[in-house]
Amino acid sequence: MDTDKARLETIVGIFVLVGILCLGYLSIKLGKMELMGGDSYRVYANFDSISGLRSGASVEIAGVEVGRVERIVLDPKQGYTARVALRIDSGIQLQDDVIASVRTRGIIGDKYVQLKPGGSDVLLKDGGRIRETESAIDFEGLISKYIHGNVD
Repeated sequence: MDTDKARLETIVGIFVLVGILCLGYLSIKLGKMELMGGDSYRVYANFDSISGLRSGASVEIAGVEVGRVERIVLDPKQGYTARVALRIDSGIQLQDDVIASVRTRGIIGDKYVQLKPGGSDVLLKDGGRIRETESAIDFEGLISKYIHGNVD
């Protein structure tokens, strides 16, 4: 009888361990986390305003996700602009004249970075800088100007 109980406890223990491993795997995949740094490279872009953009936001080309916003800091060397680190999938090659724009999904949706490929033959390397950027549109400011009659 003791061997049956020990065998049952072993089976239950293995089942619980497999369940925990599956939950961990799903959490990493669904959370889009990378354990080993992934197969990607980093580029930087400076924006005058990134209002509402957060770390972890998607980076897209033609509506297809090609990376994530890795980090956002204030850059006093570039006139107190927002320096955004973008983690780009290694299979995507960006030209040095690519344009980065902060966009919104719908009127009050999430912010993301949209990349418009350039036509240059020179490619950005790991640690490279996107020179052409378009900042986020300040909807609150536009609505305030409209309400108060200051629309130009």
